[in-house]
Amino acid sequence: MAVGIIIHVKVGAEKRTEFFTEENIRLGSTEASNLQIHTNKISATGVWLELEFEDGVYRIISFQESLNLTLNGTPLRRFVAIEDGDCIDVPATGVSFSFFSLESKSALITTNREPHIAQFIETAALDSSFSPKRDDAKAFLREFVRELSREISWMTKLVVLAIVVGSISGIFYLGYAFNNELQKNRQLAEQQNEIVRQLQEKVTQTNDQIGEIDKSNKDIIKTVSLAPNLRVEYGNGVCLIVGVYDLVDRKSGKMLRYPDPQDFQPSQFEPPPSEEGFQNQEAQMSLTTEGNGTPVEYDFIGTGFHVGNGFIVTNRHVLQPWNEDDLIKQMMKESNGRARIKRLVIYFPNLPQPIPLKIRQIGARVDLAIGSIDENSISPDIPVLPLEADSEAVSIGKTVVTMGYPNGPNRLLAMVDDDEAKLINSRFGGSRQSLINFLAQSRKIVPLTTQGAITDLDPRRIVHDAKTGEGGSGAPLFGQTGKVIGVNFGVFTESSAANMAVPIHFAIDLLKKAGWKSPEEIKNETATQNQTASANTNTSTTQSKAQ
Repeated sequence: MAVGIIIHVKVGAEKRTEFFTEENIRLGSTEASNLQIHTNKISATGVWLELEFEDGVYRIISFQESLNLTLNGTPLRRFVAIEDGDCIDVPATGVSFSFFSLESKSALITTNREPHIAQFIETAALDSSFSPKRDDAKAFLREFVRELSREISWMTKLVVLAIVVGSISGIFYLGYAFNNELQKNRQLAEQQNEIVRQLQEKVTQTNDQIGEIDKSNKDIIKTVSLAPNLRVEYGNGVCLIVGVYDLVDRKSGKMLRYPDPQDFQPSQFEPPPSEEGFQNQEAQMSLTTEGNGTPVEYDFIGTGFHVGNGFIVTNRHVLQPWNEDDLIKQMMKESNGRARIKRLVIYFPNLPQPIPLKIRQIGARVDLAIGSIDENSISPDIPVLPLEADSEAVSIGKTVVTMGYPNGPNRLLAMVDDDEAKLINSRFGGSRQSLINFLAQSRKIVPLTTQGAITDLDPRRIVHDAKTGEGGSGAPLFGQTGKVIGVNFGVFTESSAANMAVPIHFAIDLLKKAGWKSPEEIKNETATQNQTASANTNTSTTQSKAQ
C-alpha cells in the first residue's frame, strides 16, 4: 500500500493541491515546514501543526493552541485521526487545509469495494505532485473537464442538450401555466369571498330584522297580556276603602244634628211640607248639638293598594272627603263644626272580613295619603305591589293599567246576574255598609282592571285614558314594567282621555315619612343583621374555647 496524503490548501483567493508521502508532515510558516504558508494575517511563526503516519492513518500529534484551529467546525484535539474530506481552518484568516487519502491496489489483497478516489484522479494528483510545474487544483480540474468532454460523442452532447432545453422549456411552460391557474384561482377566490361577504351582510340584516320583529311581537304579546297578568299577580293587593264620618262641634265635641222637624212646623192646622220643601228648610236652618234631629253623617268609598309592611297608599280626598264637598265645608263653617271619622275599614278581594285602617300621613301639597293596617291581619294572599323608582319608565304613548273600584258597590252589583242583583238590592239597598259587607262575604269584591296609554305628562301628574270613575280614586296605575308608576286622583268626565294620576315618587317620599321601608331595604337590613349575628356567634365561640 502506498503511503501518502493529498492536501488542498486555500489561502484567501489562492488555492493549491499538494501530495505528501512522508510519515511526518509539518504545516507552518518556516522553512522547517513541509508545507509553508506565507500570509500576514497570522502572527504566529514556526510549525502550526504536525501530522504523523501510524497504523495506516495520519494523526495530529501537535499544534499551536494560540491559533484556535478547528477540525470540521469543532476545536482541534491532539491524536485525532485525519479522515478523507476533513478540513482544518485557521479562524478569521481565510486559511484552510483539506485532506484526501491516497490508496493503491495491492497485488496480493483485493476487494470488490469501489476505490474511494477515482484512479485517474489519483494518477493526476501523483503527476501533479512530482511535476516541476506544480500546477494547482484549478488547472487539474480544467484538464479533467476537457478530457472528459473529448470522450463524449457529439450525438450524446446533442441529446443531452435537447433534454436540457426540453426540460427547461417544460419547466418554464409548467411555471407559466401554474402561474395563470394560480391567478385564476385567486380571482375566483376573491369573487367567492365577496359573495360570502355580501351573503353575511344580508344574513346579518335578516337576523336584525328578525330580532326586531321578535322584539315587537314580544312587546305586543306583553302589552296584550299586561292587564290580565297584573290582575292575576297583584289584583288581591288592591283594596276597597269604606268609611263613615260625622260632624261635631269644635268646642264641645258633641255630634252635630239636623234640627228636629217638629221645631219648624208653623202650625198643627197647616199641612206638613213636602219632602223637597223639608230639605230646603232643613238646609236653611243651622245645625245643632241639641234635640233629636238626625245626626249629620256621611259614608264614603275609594281605592287603595298594599305596598308592604301593612302600609296602604290612597288619595287624601278619599280619607278626607269633606274637604272636597263645598256644602259640607259651608255647614262646618256656619256651625263651627269639624269632621270626625267614625269608621274606616278596607276590604281585600277574597277576604270576607273588613280590616280597620289607620291614617298615618296626609299629603300637604299632593293628593296622597298613607294608611296602615295591623301586620298580623295581613293574609299571605295579599301581595305587595312593586313601586317604579325609575322615571325613564314613564313616557307619553306607553301602555298603562289601572285597577280599582269605580262606582263602588253599584259596579260590583253589575257583575252579577240581574235576578241576584235585584234580590241583593231588596235586602241591603237601604244600607251601603250592609251591602258591602254582604258582597265581601260573598267574595264578590273584585277590582276593575282597565288598560290604556299615557296621553300627557308634567312634573306633578300623569294623564292617561285607562277608564275609571268615581270610587276609583287611589287606584294604582301600572306601567309597562309591571310596577306602579302613579296613583289615580282625578277623572275628567268630559273626556275619557284625561284621567289623572300623581307620580309614584311623591308617594314614596310620603311613605318614608310614615316609616315605610322598601323590600330592598328590608332585605339589606336582614342580611346585615344575619352577618352581625354570625360574627357575634363566632366571637362567642372563640371566647368559650379560650376559657
